[in-house]
Amino acid sequence: MKICIIGSGYVGLVSGACFAEVGHDVICVDNNQGKVDMLKAGKIPIYEPGLEDLVHRNVSAKKLQFTTSTEDAVDKSEVVFIAVPTPPQPDGSVDLSYIEKVAREIAVVLKPGQYRVIVDKSTVPVRTGEKVADTIRRYNKGGADFDVVSNPEFLREGCAVPDLMKPDRIVIGGNSERAIAAMQKIYEPFMAPVLVTDINSAELIKHAANSFLALKISYINAVAQICEASGADVEKVADGIGMDRRIGRNFLNAGIGYGGSCFPKDIAAFIAISDDLGVPFTLLKEVQRINATQRERFLAKIREALWVLKEKKIAVWGLTFKPDTDDVRSSVAVDVVRDLLAEGAIVTVYDPKGMEKATEYKLVEGAILANSPLEAAEGAEALIVATEWKEFAAVNFEELKERMHTPLIFDGRNLLDPVIARSFGFTYTSIGRA
Repeated sequence: MKICIIGSGYVGLVSGACFAEVGHDVICVDNNQGKVDMLKAGKIPIYEPGLEDLVHRNVSAKKLQFTTSTEDAVDKSEVVFIAVPTPPQPDGSVDLSYIEKVAREIAVVLKPGQYRVIVDKSTVPVRTGEKVADTIRRYNKGGADFDVVSNPEFLREGCAVPDLMKPDRIVIGGNSERAIAAMQKIYEPFMAPVLVTDINSAELIKHAANSFLALKISYINAVAQICEASGADVEKVADGIGMDRRIGRNFLNAGIGYGGSCFPKDIAAFIAISDDLGVPFTLLKEVQRINATQRERFLAKIREALWVLKEKKIAVWGLTFKPDTDDVRSSVAVDVVRDLLAEGAIVTVYDPKGMEKATEYKLVEGAILANSPLEAAEGAEALIVATEWKEFAAVNFEELKERMHTPLIFDGRNLLDPVIARSFGFTYTSIGRA
């Protein structure tokens, strides 16, 4: 099918490349001329394993194109995906101005006699589809024929390509059999279970799913606090819980809290949505509180060991919110660095992929950027593991100890083996483990 995707950010670019890979003709639209020029030149603005090869292959095959022209893309496409940002507002609600702007742009370029399926791919509050349809009808003067569909994405950064190519499920929310048939045709090559719902249910599924996953993380972090107080091992507790097939082991990893561009935003949005509907979701407010508390408790452990942080040299491994991505948005690792700098510590940081973005966004100004994990640890009085990159797990403990001034490790992701670390003479502190 002929598809256009308005918004060539993380979701739009990955979706476009994967749609092209299975045989569709895709035009990705972005209003940033610099980004479009970069993509046309074969440069990928984000790091995501497997994405660069996918883009290059499909651009070469002329299955994937990039443009700044919404009019041209909509005119050449049967299905129009909206994949623009939906950032949080100060009160936690969602800023829908980008969605509204794109809806107006689509309305203006839709022509009489054309039928188009308009798809909300961005994560949006329930009832947004109704607003998109109303906006298009209001600004389209020719009575164009269209339907609006909700098709939430479930991509995990770091494994987004396999997530889209082999999804757990595909959710299609719509009230038109014609539009649903078009969406089923798009997803037919992916060979995945398809759930067809009304639009409102589809929109709620994404917020509800992400909030539940964040709840699992906060739950195991609360359990980790009990493990520390009782001498239990949170890893063994999580294994025992996760062996129950009704629960599962995923997202039961204790640490310094969740971050990233989705969980904090989506939980705040779901709380705001629930409040607007008159059904306060107080459980999610506790999820937020536990998440914030984890970082505070972790920093308290560091203060207890070092007493005063001012002028102490501390190494931090990791800036991205998770491994296998360069995304530093709402990263707990970045927050830790900022906390240390605020207390006057001398902070050296290393991340395999995130330092360029952190510098570009001026997130860790004042920190010293190192070229390797061992360089970051040179002369350090403490080492903090803030992101669970595999590279950090493969560290040579003997060389690490030689580089550091004091052999103190604070593992905020339970990445390293406590027994091995202590066997090399390190004082090792993690989350919920003795």
